[in-house]
Amino acid sequence: MSKALLIIDFQNDFTSGGALEVPEGDEIAEPVKRLAKEFDYVFATRDWHPTDHSSFETEGGPWPVHCVQGTHGAELHPAMRDIEVEEIVDVGAEREDQGYSGFEKSKLADLLRERDVDEVAVVGLATDYCVRASAIDAAREGFDTSVVTDAIRAVDVNPGDGERALEDMREAGANLVTSDSLVRAGG
Repeated sequence: MSKALLIIDFQNDFTSGGALEVPEGDEIAEPVKRLAKEFDYVFATRDWHPTDHSSFETEGGPWPVHCVQGTHGAELHPAMRDIEVEEIVDVGAEREDQGYSGFEKSKLADLLRERDVDEVAVVGLATDYCVRASAIDAAREGFDTSVVTDAIRAVDVNPGDGERALEDMREAGANLVTSDSLVRAGG
């Protein structure tokens, strides 16, 4: 069996100066890069929205326009250039697909199973939305799931959303760990 790092939506629009900036989102770069070397496989998810995505304020949704297919904002964060990614999985690619989870209408579970992955560690943005949904779905899919608390950041639209998301992930069966503890344990 093998281990995979799941890097959730570490994209320009979710980091400094982006359309939907996650506070301190850029700060996950260092632990993510360190962790990537410790895993058999690294997968990245990417919000990949059409211009008329239903989540956009312009379409009656709650979010500013972000991660539009083919734009700079939808590209992976520059720190990802130093990481060897097995495959990028696009989510939220259809108008009505919310795409919070990296497993939603994607081939991520199949890609992991094809490589005999039984353990995943989840990092990325944002704790209270896509990280939360992806970690919960990873646990539901039967993967031994860890969430790396120093390699995630929350939007916290409502104060405490990030903390509530951590509790939701824990209740779903995910372990909360630090990057240092994973590196010491060898991934």
